[in-house]
Amino acid sequence: MTGVVEAPEAPDRGRAGELARHVYAAHRLALVRLAVLLVDETAAAEDVVQDAFAAFVARAPRVRDEQAALAYLRTSVVNGARSALRRRRTARGYTPPQPVAPDGPDDLAVLGEEHRAVLAALATLPQRRREVVVLRYWSGLSEQEIAEALGISRGAVKSTASRALAQLEVALGATQEGAR
Repeated sequence: MTGVVEAPEAPDRGRAGELARHVYAAHRLALVRLAVLLVDETAAAEDVVQDAFAAFVARAPRVRDEQAALAYLRTSVVNGARSALRRRRTARGYTPPQPVAPDGPDDLAVLGEEHRAVLAALATLPQRRREVVVLRYWSGLSEQEIAEALGISRGAVKSTASRALAQLEVALGATQEGAR
């Protein structure tokens, strides 16, 4: 008995390119904001996102839909931010976290005092806590999506978020006390 074995269907590169263009147009800025909150520098954040999209383009023919693409990109951005921070630490040696500073005088005028206080408090969090808070409250991801993006359990996301919020409350309370 001879059976005909069909070759697996080749990925549709046209659809993949269209998906990549759509995801880039729709989500690039949100991914850059996510990266900025993780690496504290706009230029480094843009590099991280650019690298994530470059890796995604090679993978795009195998991606099912926009949600899968976005999940892949978020994970790539978080991992790229971690790598950027490791390279920065290696290059400079250890330096304590610095408050997020606006890029220029126009940015300073736009940011309110409370916003600056929140960003400064966020910068004091350990890396994992900061990642969880940024993904949850700035990117609006669910606990399950955060767990997948960071490669941790859902329970770890919950406990990390709880500890991070408690630490932020203390830091922001101290800021409020100092302002009085």
